[in-house]
Amino acid sequence: MSEAPRKVIIIGSGPAGHTAGIYAARANLKPLMFEGLARGGIPGGQLMITNDVENYPGFPEKIAGPTLMKHFRDQGVHQGVEIRTEDVNKVDLSKKGAFKVWAGDDNKEWTAETVIIATGAQAKWLGIPSETALQGKGVSACAVCDGAFFRKQPVMVIGGGDTAMEEAMYLSGLCSKVTLVHRRDEFRASKAMQDRVFKNPKIEILYNTEVDEILDVSKGEVTGVRVRNNKSNEKMVVDVTGFFVAIGHTPNSDLFKDWLELHDNGYIKTKPGTTQTSLEGVFAAGDVQDFVFRQAVTAAGTGCMAALEAERWLAANSSH
Repeated sequence: MSEAPRKVIIIGSGPAGHTAGIYAARANLKPLMFEGLARGGIPGGQLMITNDVENYPGFPEKIAGPTLMKHFRDQGVHQGVEIRTEDVNKVDLSKKGAFKVWAGDDNKEWTAETVIIATGAQAKWLGIPSETALQGKGVSACAVCDGAFFRKQPVMVIGGGDTAMEEAMYLSGLCSKVTLVHRRDEFRASKAMQDRVFKNPKIEILYNTEVDEILDVSKGEVTGVRVRNNKSNEKMVVDVTGFFVAIGHTPNSDLFKDWLELHDNGYIKTKPGTTQTSLEGVFAAGDVQDFVFRQAVTAAGTGCMAALEAERWLAANSSH
């Protein structure tokens, strides 16, 4: 038995989802949010694994990522967002204005006139134990977010695409030295990006190299990285204090691939300057549709846009 139809269902609970919730609640749309069960029952997006946030406006003394997300959530609840700590298992977006969502262990069915998708993206990691242990303690997947913590210090970047080149260039403006590590003998990045890296005297490149271990888990901080040449099997330790993984992100868009137009990289397509997807009444905000900026503040901005667009769509189309 399904509940009465909702005006707005929000799927996801990072900065985009919570901002959408706050705006939708203030517009008296009584939004229902499924915040998910990500990372062992800690919803809230990628900021939940970020120790210190210095670039979110309004917090001059910096703020811990989980604390910032608690503020987002508390504000949403205060404004009237109904939050369910459940994963969405399936959607049916075939009927405009009567979109179906199944969630929770009991697979309960819900119906909504509009849906805001804010399921985010996940950074790809190398998958080694020391990387997991030191996430937020010197290991990062975002140079723009965390690079400033390593001013005038040596850092390492892993990857061979445009993102890795951009991260290395950005960090070279802050750090004393950047060691760029790639497992192959040539980069897959565009030639223009490679040329910029090659010309940068602060970037040293290690080709045919893979990471064995990030040091030092016992100290709870990054002190160096043990790398291995995959041709000669020779090992060495590179002294760095920061370790940046730049091998890409995976958008959490699988639930919607049968219903919405996606980019080739899996991100949800939105009409330029809007959060409108290929289906009327379905909106996408945050990192699930943004593979360029990927910042908390831009995600929050698109969450605001999605709620306002949902409100306008309802005003023009709602039968109630």
